[in-house]
Amino acid sequence: MRTYLLLIATCIFFTSCTLKPEVDTIIINANIYTVNDNFDVAQAMAIKDGKIVEVASNLEIKSKYRPEYINDAQGKTIVPGFIDAHCHFLGLGLSKQKVDLTGTNSFEEVIARIVAFQKDKNVSYITGRGWDQNDWDIKEYPTKAALDKLFPNTPIAIRRIDGHALLANQAAIDLAGVTTDTKFSGGEILQKDGELTGIFIDMPMDLIEHKIPSTPKKQKIQALLDAQAHSFYFGLTTVDDAGLSRSAIELIDSLQKSGDLKMRVYAMISNQKEDVDYYLKRGIYKTDLLNVRSVKVYADGALGSRGAALKESYSDKHNHFGALLSSPASFKEIAIKLANSEFQMNAHAIGDSANAMLLNIYSEVLKDKVNRRWRIEHAQVVSADDVALFKNIIPSVQPTHATSDMYWAKDRLGDRVKDAYAYKKLLNAHGKIALGTDFPIEKVSPLLTFYAAVARKDLQQLPENGFQIENALTREEALKGMTIWAAYANFEEDEKGSLEAGKFADFTILNKNIMVIPENELLGLFVEETYVNGEIVYKK
Repeated sequence: MRTYLLLIATCIFFTSCTLKPEVDTIIINANIYTVNDNFDVAQAMAIKDGKIVEVASNLEIKSKYRPEYINDAQGKTIVPGFIDAHCHFLGLGLSKQKVDLTGTNSFEEVIARIVAFQKDKNVSYITGRGWDQNDWDIKEYPTKAALDKLFPNTPIAIRRIDGHALLANQAAIDLAGVTTDTKFSGGEILQKDGELTGIFIDMPMDLIEHKIPSTPKKQKIQALLDAQAHSFYFGLTTVDDAGLSRSAIELIDSLQKSGDLKMRVYAMISNQKEDVDYYLKRGIYKTDLLNVRSVKVYADGALGSRGAALKESYSDKHNHFGALLSSPASFKEIAIKLANSEFQMNAHAIGDSANAMLLNIYSEVLKDKVNRRWRIEHAQVVSADDVALFKNIIPSVQPTHATSDMYWAKDRLGDRVKDAYAYKKLLNAHGKIALGTDFPIEKVSPLLTFYAAVARKDLQQLPENGFQIENALTREEALKGMTIWAAYANFEEDEKGSLEAGKFADFTILNKNIMVIPENELLGLFVEETYVNGEIVYKK
């Protein structure tokens, strides 16, 4: 009997040893770009509890694991979930609740859209965004005259596409109490013949917008859910929202905890003293879905609205240099404050003057600091003499800005345009580059980011040889910029950005092989499926 029991025990022992470990899912027959250190390509992946267990060959994965579900990818390409390193996630959702002025070809079309919107919605205060005078035959700022005639009693405030200029009608101006004698700084309030035109650039926009009714919580929730659906459609699994209030961050956190919001968010705190002080006192706030450890600062305006701070005058507006939105001393003050904390400083800088100022301040306050990963957002025009200062500063750029702006950028900059949108130079200076879109200013799609980065062309595949093609990125660099390098810019490279054991099972399945198809086929790419934590969140 003892011999029999011993034999049974031995059999049980060896049987248990040979049992395959259980996993939730294995994906087989795939073309997986891991984006690991070696940029390895694999066939299969095992997933358990929302994380990757192993990435290897079909044979290895099938022989080693016992899955609850098998996903046969049928040869399709899988990449790490895309990360948008600079966008306005909440802003995207809110924009869907306002009049959409993107793609308008004249001010008359802007007016027509406003009239149609108000006929449908009948709101007490009309807001919208997306007009761009650079796309019109008459490339001048509009005035409020037509809006005053059509809407004498309804306030209207509509932002330019870059968000750095605003047109307000007289009803909105009166509500804000603004006159020709109103004092302001950090921008412009345009006048003509001693009268307000309705155009407010950069900081003075606050005078108008402080009187816009606040958005109800219910609408903000819907905005976040709308933005999530749109982002998952394009394969995004993490978004860096470049400027959020404490209340918005807390709303995102609550929706993530309830399970309604599955999108991962890297939240940059808007530079409002009360909110910044709250988080600096509290310290870094981190969950699996939310990371709050950075502050968004604005140094200047935008090139399209001539608010970017340049070292020399604008080529198309004599003796106009743009403007810093605050004094260098105030930027240094917040930089010192953040350097003495654990928080990252992410500063919007477009013009070469703004970039030079911030890079020098960064270099000074971080000289004894290590691994701070401070960022310059946009880094749009950087003088050749200043590029080397990016050695320890992360350039966070948006490739579709180059292909959107290329038709008029030379008008603003003249020969200095060669120093603009210089992504390859910035990459060479730092060794990494984070890529985003700045949506809703640009389209949400990271696939367009990829195309603009490698081809330097717009949706019409122009110019034929690419815009300043010497600053194009390779396909490998572009994919890294939207995955592992973006994760690094968020201090999250140990948990996402590549498909490796131990990391979140965030990945995107594409209809074609993004790394090898001909350049002209890149615009035909689309997302088949998007996964967060191994869970499908979008399927075409």
